[in-house]
Amino acid sequence: MIEPHAPAPPGGPPPWSAPGGPADPARLPVRPGTGRFLVLAGVFVCAACGLVYELELVALASYLMGDSVTQASVVLSVMVFAMGIGSLAAKRLRPLAAAGFGAVEALLALVGGCSAMALYAVFAWTGAWGGMWANGPRCLLVAFSLATGLLIGAEVPLLMELIQRIRRQDAGGAVADLSAADYVGALVGGLAFPFLLLPCLGQLTGALLTGAVNAVVGGALVLGLFRRDLSRRACWLLLVGNALVLAVLASAAVLVDDFERAARQAVYGEDVRVALRTAVQEVVLTGGTRGRPLDLFLDGRLRVSGRDEPRYHEALVHPAMSGPHARVLILGGGDGLAVREVLRHRAVDRIDVVELDAEVVRLARTDPALSALNRHAFGDPRVHVTTDDAFGWLRGADPAAYDVVVSDLPDPEMTASAKLYSQEFYGLARRVLAPGGRLVVHAGPVASGPRAYWTVEATLRAAGLRTAPYGTGGRHPGFADRPDHTPADRSRAPRDWGFVLAARTEPRLRLDPDGPRPRALTQAALAAGERAARGTRIEGLPASTLVHPRY
Repeated sequence: MIEPHAPAPPGGPPPWSAPGGPADPARLPVRPGTGRFLVLAGVFVCAACGLVYELELVALASYLMGDSVTQASVVLSVMVFAMGIGSLAAKRLRPLAAAGFGAVEALLALVGGCSAMALYAVFAWTGAWGGMWANGPRCLLVAFSLATGLLIGAEVPLLMELIQRIRRQDAGGAVADLSAADYVGALVGGLAFPFLLLPCLGQLTGALLTGAVNAVVGGALVLGLFRRDLSRRACWLLLVGNALVLAVLASAAVLVDDFERAARQAVYGEDVRVALRTAVQEVVLTGGTRGRPLDLFLDGRLRVSGRDEPRYHEALVHPAMSGPHARVLILGGGDGLAVREVLRHRAVDRIDVVELDAEVVRLARTDPALSALNRHAFGDPRVHVTTDDAFGWLRGADPAAYDVVVSDLPDPEMTASAKLYSQEFYGLARRVLAPGGRLVVHAGPVASGPRAYWTVEATLRAAGLRTAPYGTGGRHPGFADRPDHTPADRSRAPRDWGFVLAARTEPRLRLDPDGPRPRALTQAALAAGERAARGTRIEGLPASTLVHPRY
């Protein structure tokens, strides 16, 4: 498509050089030193954009498909492999280095800038189809990783050719200069993504802006510095191509809010009331009005369903409250529903809640439906909320400070939660238990995830605690691990919750005879849940630790 000047005859000087030498400064619109600086500055910006594309794919894939370790491994390994293929393929473009680099950057800006939006669209709209489309997001993730890697890999050989056209130097020196600019640019891009682009612009707009910067810098470098290496037609093609790329990115940026709303409705349904991106996660509330049950989603995963949450929270809290319970610590539980159940016990003097996301607590206080569901639990003067990471907070907590510790945290099989189900974490929780105190842990579903469940139990025992495993059924079969809305996912969705009650001495699994009467949980149901859980036991599982997570 893009035509350079005619190549020199065999044995003659290359088309970019003057008759008297290998590099002709007269062909550049600036001094050679300035030209080298501009090329290295372009390398810096392009490297920053390339790393943002990588991190964007990893972050969005982890959010949509879970298991951040797996998604990061897929994206980075495929991308690095593709970079090698791209570098080899770019060897054929060296005689057309300026035109080739301009085309590569325009295409990279389009692919990288639109990748997040395309991945989110496929996830949102193909989930409802199921069948062969169920793996659409994963296939698209690999495709974008491959395409982005190919284009990033093609950059370095072409840039090496361009910088040598300005002033010849030994290959080692040129590689060192390019590598330095590339690595520093990667550092800036890697820091800009989590601290600037993601919190200020979000995943979709951040990727689109990065693509626009990539297109502008790549086009300006070629058309401004190496335009004499291009024919008039090539210049116009490159100019029009970059203009079209910028137009696509700008149009997508203008429509991104409408797109996000439509995609969110496709994922969660039409009853979305609250949707916000906090510093920690995406929080979505649906229902809660006109008789529709309230659902709370955190990063796309159903965390609370008004259809069945009493079964979960009663089973989580009330067995642990059988015994002294004046001082209670709740790890997680920012929705206020575990606090609600604890407050039903009159002997409670103080409840400390350690929640990572302050916005979840704010919603639990202010959202009419959620605050009504938790019975305005955070308005009770006995409740004290701390915004902190549970692991770090426990390290500084006073020993033997609590009669009951309630671990109301996401499922252990989620990578981000693995450290909160580790032997080290339970050792810290054990330290804050008063003599005779109890720790209760949400350990994921028993029937559909017995290995993870019994790994939690083995980890508690490794931390020096005695355990009493139990579960409860009646879970609404809504979503499995992500909101795909597919019948297949509903059939595989967990139908139960698993818990483990732990203490320094053998814990007694019972309801407090002097406590409130739960609405859904009975002593008979608790005993049946214990028998059902023990029937799934897997012996000999090793404990999960920080350096060797087992989930």
